[in-house]
Amino acid sequence: MSSNPIETGKKLAAYAAVDEHITADCKVIGIGSGSTVVYVVERILQKPELKHLIYIPTSFQSKLLIIEGGLTLGSIEQYPEIDVTIDGADEVDPQLNAIKGGGACQFQEKVVAEAAKKFVIVADYRKKSSNLGVEWVKGIPIEVVPMAYKLVMRSIDSKLSIKPIDSKLRMAINKAGPVVTDNGNFVIDAHFGAIDRPLDLLREIKLLTGVYEVGLFCGMAQMAYFGEGDGSVSTLSA
Repeated sequence: MSSNPIETGKKLAAYAAVDEHITADCKVIGIGSGSTVVYVVERILQKPELKHLIYIPTSFQSKLLIIEGGLTLGSIEQYPEIDVTIDGADEVDPQLNAIKGGGACQFQEKVVAEAAKKFVIVADYRKKSSNLGVEWVKGIPIEVVPMAYKLVMRSIDSKLSIKPIDSKLRMAINKAGPVVTDNGNFVIDAHFGAIDRPLDLLREIKLLTGVYEVGLFCGMAQMAYFGEGDGSVSTLSA
């Protein structure tokens, strides 16, 4: 077990989610993206009875985890009905609404989460929040068609019922230019502060021309597992 308490907590939360929700009776499992999901796949690989299941990735990262683990890779086109999807989150409120997309995979993550009979979140305690937008201050990730990104940025500032505190095009770190998603799109990060009605905001943003997907996941998760700083695991249920 890692000497880093944050990593220890994430691992314990991921292990608990796998142990309680993925069984040999399942057929198709969705595998999310992010640092916590590494531990999800690690736990799956420790259970030989789960080897025969089909695993659907949400990103290039999770696809590699599935392939390198020797698991059976599937696609959402082949398997539009998923038994369980386990994924991380950037922030989770008490109603299990979440902000996702810090890794720019929000579209695939939402598709695979919506296809699942059960959607489970795993995260560390720092991701728990009284309201979305309080702990995660980098903004809601909004995936946009490249040619429309300036239009969308103007619309975010002028057409929504609440105004953003800040909105910016996400730039790549180790290359010149913007981050490009697996779908070939750009990402705008729009910070609104504490969000009282995330579902209403999600609907407003989705209606803006040029928006591909929004990193607000509202009313989707059934359960969340959080690794606490003391090594314990806490849960929230919808």
